[in-house]
Amino acid sequence: MGKTTAEKIFAAHLVDEPFPGTKVLRLDVVMCHEITTPIAIADLMERGKDRIFDSSKIKAVIDHVTPSKDTKTATQAKILRDWAHRHGVKDFFDVGANGVCHALFPEKGFIRPGYTVIMGDSHTCTHGAFGAFAAGVGTTDLEVGILKGVCAFREPKTIRINVTGSLPKGVFAKDVILHIIGQLTVNGATDKVMEFRGPVIDAMSMESRMTLCNMAIEAGGTSGICMPDQVTVDYLWPFISNDYPSREAALADFRKWHSDDDAVYDSQLNIDVSNLVPVVTFGYKPDQVKPVTEMAGTRVDQIYIGSCTNGRLEDLRIAAQILKGKKIAPNVRGILSPATPAIYQAAMQEGLIEIFMDAGFCVTNPTCGACLGMSNGVLAEGEVCASTTNRNFMGRMGKGGMVHLMSPATSAATSIEGTLADPRKYL
Repeated sequence: MGKTTAEKIFAAHLVDEPFPGTKVLRLDVVMCHEITTPIAIADLMERGKDRIFDSSKIKAVIDHVTPSKDTKTATQAKILRDWAHRHGVKDFFDVGANGVCHALFPEKGFIRPGYTVIMGDSHTCTHGAFGAFAAGVGTTDLEVGILKGVCAFREPKTIRINVTGSLPKGVFAKDVILHIIGQLTVNGATDKVMEFRGPVIDAMSMESRMTLCNMAIEAGGTSGICMPDQVTVDYLWPFISNDYPSREAALADFRKWHSDDDAVYDSQLNIDVSNLVPVVTFGYKPDQVKPVTEMAGTRVDQIYIGSCTNGRLEDLRIAAQILKGKKIAPNVRGILSPATPAIYQAAMQEGLIEIFMDAGFCVTNPTCGACLGMSNGVLAEGEVCASTTNRNFMGRMGKGGMVHLMSPATSAATSIEGTLADPRKYL
């Protein structure tokens, strides 16, 4: 019987199976940020186990509230900073070099096909776009990962999602994943891997694939996975060129992580996107999705473009294409947060930052702050945000605030009209 990508990765990394179905895996990367890791650090110190298994496999960043907004967040940052310096973690990204973790770490080449990756952050599933098994974990699992370089999982079953057709004008990866979540519901992929397949996925950039995998958790998925291919090789080539004689050799090696033709799936979902339209969320769950045309005219107070879902250069280009030469509506405020310093610099060089600022956007440093309602774009009670982030839970971006999730294109169109708007008229 053939294996899925996830099953192949589990088999290649298996260290022990202490109980039937519970598999202890060797980890390739343990990622850390200043919100969840300080708790793990403090507990390890209290237990007399202030150690790390391999400083080269730990990646750490201060990204959720940066620069720190108060003494509490400064203390959290200091704990992570001191810990990274104490243990010689060379891949530590402090203020000025830091970016949103799930954009920064792939950008640095830290993720490869076949890797096992954990972090104390639910959107770690993003990194499955490279053909890796990447999962968010709790504090105890994070501590064990830091200390021993292993993590225990129950091997997840895989849902194969076949995406066919061709993306219509104004429809992007964010619309595709919101539509899929709407089909599966927020519990539809619980404890499962969502494997994205088909010609539409094959044609996507790594940035778009990361958008898809990023939101696997919003359907309950443990991880999202895409098959590593030439697009993956080209993205990683600056980091792997010394490991392979050619790109063709790298591609041949990466194919070993592809799911077998006779792999067994828990279920399959077939999506033809040919007639898909731009969509937005309503209510307070990511599976509450409607065509933007049904929500057109809905009042908003803030537009936010950024996050680990849609803060990459591709996203900024899409939004800037719509905003060029236009102004945002007087009743809204626009906030842009490029996800990494490199993205910020490239956007400046391409003139994208100027387009956003001329349109009336506030451009902030790379940060997760607004997405989880901690800084750089928190909503007041009763306010509404059109956002490219990944969660629209009650109060997610501020107590009593409402969030509509959408693509960068739909966000840009909405900023111009001051109400939820269809981006297709601007493309």
